[in-house]
Amino acid sequence: MKIDHIGIAVRNLDEAVKFYKEVLGLELVKIEEVPEERVRVAMFRVGESYIELLQGTDPESAITKFIEKRGEGIHHISIHVDDVDAKTEELKAKGVAVIYEKPREVAHGERKINFIHPKSTFGVLLEIMTRRGGY
Repeated sequence: MKIDHIGIAVRNLDEAVKFYKEVLGLELVKIEEVPEERVRVAMFRVGESYIELLQGTDPESAITKFIEKRGEGIHHISIHVDDVDAKTEELKAKGVAVIYEKPREVAHGERKINFIHPKSTFGVLLEIMTRRGGY
């Protein structure tokens, strides 16, 4: 396992991308819409990991609701696992609260994800994911 990315919720993706790219000088890898999660994301490479900026595309998206409740900021930490299905079942067997009963395929099948509820992780939303390709 390793940290894949840190997800940061933002109100305006274009403004945030400009800051991370032009001011911080980070390498922009990809901007994409992830309709399954109702977000637009921008991925920046930082060494072997990434920073993922997320903007909600729908009033009902988890990111839009997060920003309404808590404001912009760190939303989740993503951990890459070899098999997100097996890890989900292992966590559930240990009594850990996961967000999705079964992991979801997102980004046109490029990634498979699940989230571990913050009540099981001392207040931090953790994502477990398997990536089928690069960003």
